Amino acid sequence: MKATSTTPSTSAPVAHNALPPPSATSNARSSRIAPHSHIKGLGLTSDGLAAPDGSGFIGQTNAREACGVVVDLIKSRKFSGRALLLVGAPGTGKTALALAVSHELGTKVPFCPMVGSEVYSTEVKKTEVLAESFRRAIGLRIKETKEVYEGEVTELTPAESENPLSGYGKTVSHVIVGLKTVKGTKQLRLDPTIYEAILKEKIVVGDVIYVEANTGAVKRVGRSDAYASSYDLESETYVPLPKGDVHKRKELVQDVTLGDLDAANARPQGGQDIMSVMGSLVKSGRTEVTDKLRREVNKVVKGYVDQGVAEVVPGVVFIDEVHMLDIECFTYLNALLESPMAPTVILATNRGNALVRGTTDVVSPHGVPVDLLDRCLIVKTDGYNREQIGKVVQLRANVEGLKLGPGVLERIAEEGERGSMRYALQLLTPASILAGLSGRSQIVVEDIGEMNELFLDAKTSATNIAADGGFDGGKMW
Repeated sequence: MKATSTTPSTSAPVAHNALPPPSATSNARSSRIAPHSHIKGLGLTSDGLAAPDGSGFIGQTNAREACGVVVDLIKSRKFSGRALLLVGAPGTGKTALALAVSHELGTKVPFCPMVGSEVYSTEVKKTEVLAESFRRAIGLRIKETKEVYEGEVTELTPAESENPLSGYGKTVSHVIVGLKTVKGTKQLRLDPTIYEAILKEKIVVGDVIYVEANTGAVKRVGRSDAYASSYDLESETYVPLPKGDVHKRKELVQDVTLGDLDAANARPQGGQDIMSVMGSLVKSGRTEVTDKLRREVNKVVKGYVDQGVAEVVPGVVFIDEVHMLDIECFTYLNALLESPMAPTVILATNRGNALVRGTTDVVSPHGVPVDLLDRCLIVKTDGYNREQIGKVVQLRANVEGLKLGPGVLERIAEEGERGSMRYALQLLTPASILAGLSGRSQIVVEDIGEMNELFLDAKTSATNIAADGGFDGGKMW
């Protein structure tokens, strides 16, 4: 058989099913780029006005400014128990607005997203899924001042004594621990149960630890940097010598949600015997939380708040495709919004006048009952023109690291105006793969034309079906 050259030619056509040639970076780790990776916030100025292009957003100035007002209300805790409804056509940025709100609020404010169809679970009731989401969106910031002993271990000596129960063995009666800080040293006489915790943490002389005075809990912070060696790589973590006295007061802040407290109390820890372990394996993954348990948790939380130990941080529940909820869920949603501990609720839908799910004759705007609509502030998202679509495509190309040739941006913007912006964005990655197969580093107009031959947008597909009366001329066989 005659051998042929395998050198690729840039002029030769490449089959659609051809494998891309291996590259030097094929083994490099690449992070997944999500559809909303470019959204970093609402892109508002200090005056609350929307910048034309800011934080990944293009256009939607009115909607962004309205969401900015809502963010300020949430931060000032004056929007709890209220609802914001985002309405608009598919692909106009409703989910992006909700994600931008979560970015503006920061990581300290709970943000719990869900889709309307999530409530239809086979494990728990629909109302329970909604209640869990609401509880996860209410944060509790617990501030606690603890007395601790902290320092570098300079001495670790267990003292043994005769075992009164047996004349042959000895037990640890107490343990002497020496701790050193920058300010001084201190020798502690600790209980033997604390010595067991020290052994469990594998603490040795030279480690930096702290011991809680009230509970006796021992925590190893790391190895003192005085023992740091000259190795380039080590598995040990070195920490500086603690400042101040050995005995000190520390203020600890812990952020939890009411959903965490509900789950912790709904599934109490069993014993260490084999039957308890097997029982925990057999039990279902999700457990319904009773209203009685939630009331008890609320009572304890209220006590903490009254004492000044804890602070309630109302967060946000985002329900996308809210028209997928049925009339029972909407009724329960009204009750949840009126509860004393309620987060801010952001809803999103792309429906116009639609039948309320679970009914046969109730048609309502956006598929949401009128009594719930009356509780909502409604924000409408606008469609995109060709110029805005082009800016979004260029932004996504920059995020994904794609190079666009002359005229490509205008062609994709034209396709987005004719079809939809989502379709235009979806053409980028396949076109880049086709360009790579052809040996080019940038996308050209011919790649977009070939993508249109391979794929259809939603409007073209619907037009074909309407013209033919269905697939294959309306014939099923």
